[in-house]
Amino acid sequence: MPSAAAVLLARAQFALTVGFHIVLPAFSIGLASYLAVLEVLWLLTGRQVYRDVYQYWLKAFAITFGMGVVSGVVMSYEFGTNWARFADKAGPVVGPLMGYEVLTAFFLEAGFLGIMLFGRERVSRGIYCFATLIVAGGTLFSAFWILAVNSWMQTPQGYAVTPDGRFEPVDWWLVIFNPSFPYRLVHMVIASFLSVAFVVGAVGAWHMRRDLQNQAARLMFSMAMWMAVVVAPLQLLAGDQHGLNTLEYQPAKVAALEGDWESRPGQPLILFGMPNMDAERTDWAVEIPHLGALVLTHTWNGAIKGLKDFPPQDRPYSPVVFWAFRIMVGLGLLMAAVGVWAAWLRVRNRLYTSVWLRRAVLLLAPSGFIALLAGWTVTEVGRQPFTVYGLLRTSDSASPIDTPGVAASLAAFVVVYAIVFGAGFFFLFRVLRRPPTIGEPGPPSGVPVRSAGITPAPALRRQP
Repeated sequence: MPSAAAVLLARAQFALTVGFHIVLPAFSIGLASYLAVLEVLWLLTGRQVYRDVYQYWLKAFAITFGMGVVSGVVMSYEFGTNWARFADKAGPVVGPLMGYEVLTAFFLEAGFLGIMLFGRERVSRGIYCFATLIVAGGTLFSAFWILAVNSWMQTPQGYAVTPDGRFEPVDWWLVIFNPSFPYRLVHMVIASFLSVAFVVGAVGAWHMRRDLQNQAARLMFSMAMWMAVVVAPLQLLAGDQHGLNTLEYQPAKVAALEGDWESRPGQPLILFGMPNMDAERTDWAVEIPHLGALVLTHTWNGAIKGLKDFPPQDRPYSPVVFWAFRIMVGLGLLMAAVGVWAAWLRVRNRLYTSVWLRRAVLLLAPSGFIALLAGWTVTEVGRQPFTVYGLLRTSDSASPIDTPGVAASLAAFVVVYAIVFGAGFFFLFRVLRRPPTIGEPGPPSGVPVRSAGITPAPALRRQP
């Protein structure tokens, strides 16, 4: 049986690895879809700016895709090292789903990525566009399977427990489409789109500081602001529906993120405060009466279970969940406000000339990914003290490894991640610092040079 310190260090190591593996694939999901939109617009209109913006972001996509593969491989091995008992008990359910992710998603992405990177002048425009769409679809398939795994751990169904305590699937349809899966999939995909939109918008804003007439930068900025004004409100709606689902299936998590200890009619919304796990109260609470009931139950006098309604050993650690949730929601509201602001400036023909809007978008460049990490903190810490909610405790999932062994591997991970991913992000920033340019239109993809009206240079003759 591992010690409490060993379990805590194992959780910290997994948090480190999964943190990178959330950000990088989320970047790939949003950026692949953005590239697909650009390629379709290039195919339909023939405007050079779409093709050049595509080529500009293709390099960034290749870098993040490669780093995402590395982080995913490490995380998979970690199931067998630090979480062997979880892998033994939940492996019959979790293992096949992760295998399906490799077979249906990773192979699509990896196979057609080669065409995206090296096939622009070797295949027709239609085939190239098809390859881009397949890669974008592969990233969404990847999100589908990974969210199916994690959602089953949050709201398990479709299983039977064997006499030795293992989870055996009895209905794969119920396993995959468990109660929280649709809400969490939509919430995650929209978060990826919104996160990438603000990165794209920030890069466009940065290059517009130097050249306000740079057409590629203006296109990035404009498309990002369209995405913000449309998608940010949808994310708030998706988050509300996800919250209602969580209240139904994981009420302790909702009580922890709200900082509610008592069940009260007309539940107030606690804007700020500090949950006190020992005293069983939220200190320095700033409340708005009845607003919590309206948000959580959509009624004026509704009530939810407080943390005191759950045994102390089954309560999530409220301070972390409470503040992570407020970071996520606060950043989401800021991004939605910037989208509305950009729409107002667009109507007034000031979208590109507003210095303050560009500064705001630059400041919010990492906001989507910070909100995404905060949301995953709410999801994972709020599920504690269970790995499979209500069925398998975290303390019963960890491998029987002593504290020094886990501490040594955690220290090694921190050093290696700092070097490998630090170098990767450094190279990514170098790529994005280069201003996008509009090149001269070349021959369409897949058309021989001679048939495009360009005469090739004569071959050099060998001199005697």
